[in-house]
Amino acid sequence: MSRSPADILLVTGLSGAGKSTVLKTLEDLGWEVVDNLPLVLLERLLSAPPPAGSDGIGRPLALGIGARTRDFDPERIIARIQALREAHGHDIGVLYLDCAGAELERRYSETRRRHPMALDRPARDGIAQERVLLAPLRAWANRLIDTTTLSSNELAQCIRASFAGQTGDSPTLTVMSFGFARGLPANADLVFDMRFLRNPHWVPALRPGTGLDPDVAAYVAGDPVYEEAVGRIEALLLLLLPRYRAEGKSYLTVAIGCTGGRHRSVHVADRIARRLRDAGFSPTVDHRDLAAAPQDSLEGQPERPMSDGQV
Repeated sequence: MSRSPADILLVTGLSGAGKSTVLKTLEDLGWEVVDNLPLVLLERLLSAPPPAGSDGIGRPLALGIGARTRDFDPERIIARIQALREAHGHDIGVLYLDCAGAELERRYSETRRRHPMALDRPARDGIAQERVLLAPLRAWANRLIDTTTLSSNELAQCIRASFAGQTGDSPTLTVMSFGFARGLPANADLVFDMRFLRNPHWVPALRPGTGLDPDVAAYVAGDPVYEEAVGRIEALLLLLLPRYRAEGKSYLTVAIGCTGGRHRSVHVADRIARRLRDAGFSPTVDHRDLAAAPQDSLEGQPERPMSDGQV
């Protein structure tokens, strides 16, 4: 019995445009991923029997193809995909990753990698040659993402938003901590500001730590309004998340911010994620600015010292 993937996606595009990021994200979403598989082997892969114990319906399958793929020929690839669609009835999509030449040159310069089509020439020559080579696939692809202005994290979030719904009914949920001093997360759906809580940055013994450290967490949790405020945020999320699920939203990011993104937001994001897990959700926690160095100028003015009777 041949396998019947729920979906097949060919991921292609310019070298350096983010194919590895896309494939890694799809793998995290539960897709089966194969990179640089020679197209002559694709039919053999599709004809392989399903894994033991499965019901014959395989996981969605993502195939990475590009200039490094053996016998790479865009026209032949298009013809083979059309033949496989007709012969097997598989739903085969093509995602093309585009990017501006100047940005690709910058990426190659930063990583010091050589372009696969310009091993002994400037990267710009390989980029131009590859753009011409891939033109038929770009024109034929039914999905296109321009990654020129996207970071790896933003591209991954874009892929999750597009494809997470194909692996389950629940939205892919991320709880992110961040520092307002370093900008709002571009992908945030809900933002909660923790700058009203007392700041461990101004306690010399706590400043080098983070919100993951027990002593820092205890200091933040000792704020008089902490429990009521965070509890209300958790209650609001537990009210809203099922509604987002009912509306079919495939990806949701809850962003928890403080000034520098190292203490208060980290602790609160961690607590909220635990509460959501206890309620049956499966959030991914992303501490965006946890590795940032502490800096007094980012944190504003020191807090007024508390009297002995205050907590």
